[in-house]
Amino acid sequence: MKAPNFLLLLLLLSVIVPVIIQCDDNLINQICRRTPFRDLCIATLEPNTNSSSSDVKGLASIMANIVLGNASDTLNYIEGLIKQAPDPQQERALANCAELYIPVVRYELPQAIDALSKGHFGFANYCIADAGKQADACEKGFSGSAKSPLSDRNNLVKSLCGIAVAIINLLAKGLS
Repeated sequence: MKAPNFLLLLLLLSVIVPVIIQCDDNLINQICRRTPFRDLCIATLEPNTNSSSSDVKGLASIMANIVLGNASDTLNYIEGLIKQAPDPQQERALANCAELYIPVVRYELPQAIDALSKGHFGFANYCIADAGKQADACEKGFSGSAKSPLSDRNNLVKSLCGIAVAIINLLAKGLS
């Protein structure tokens, strides 16, 4: 009798577990469909091991942390480029970018993540939206012959901010 019970349990689990996983994937798809960069949203959230068991607030938190990680990496990259800048114009533009990214990485995004965890969605939204604006301002700081070596990174940070803001807006509207 124990063997049939075990087989029945195994059969039930083989049916239930894929349904649970499918529901989690559906949540990511449902949320990402409502962001400005659906494909980037899915590509960013799906590989994250915590995403499959997260609710909307959890997905917003994961995305905010991903934004912080990308902004931190960009700041480190900028600091490395400053040391190797081929001309004073590019060095000034890079230094300006560092000045824009430092408060984003050290203060704004950590405060946004904290606010998000406390349910202060408006403040979290403001901080993350501002981080996207700072990435855009960095990009615009390169003019004339100084081509931006940060375009891909700035655009990624800006896009991830747009995704995070969209998810937080869903939370603010009561979607959970």
